[in-house]
Amino acid sequence: MEQLHGRPIQLVPLELPLGSPDGLWISAEGQDFVFFEQRLAPVHQQQVILHELGHVICDHDAAPVMTAESSTLLLPSLNPDMVRRVLGREHSHAEAEIEAELVGSLIGRQISNWTAERTRATPLEARELVARLSALEAPRRQGNDE
Repeated sequence: MEQLHGRPIQLVPLELPLGSPDGLWISAEGQDFVFFEQRLAPVHQQQVILHELGHVICDHDAAPVMTAESSTLLLPSLNPDMVRRVLGREHSHAEAEIEAELVGSLIGRQISNWTAERTRATPLEARELVARLSALEAPRRQGNDE
């Protein structure tokens, strides 16, 4: 992904405040950061990371919610364009969020061995156990005259 994007991407697990998004993409000067909630289950962490990478791939911009001047007053040590890009993105059902989720899901299907569509072979021991447990069930009646 870094080669395609042409810049480093740092994945950063964090304990994010309750009620905040589970992930965040910050495009800083010279590299990108994907922050994600470290307390999530691994499969959920993967989807959050892939969602944020979907924003990177689609080069989503934020809706302007603050001026460069107000950004500098609030967060003087950060680049105003970066602050507006991060804080301005809508985190609802905006088209960019849906697109990022779709792109992340498509990547996940290609790189992961876990999806709802895949099936796994059942080991012989498990099949034998199921057969023995099934034999312990009470026989079902076949009709009303028994």
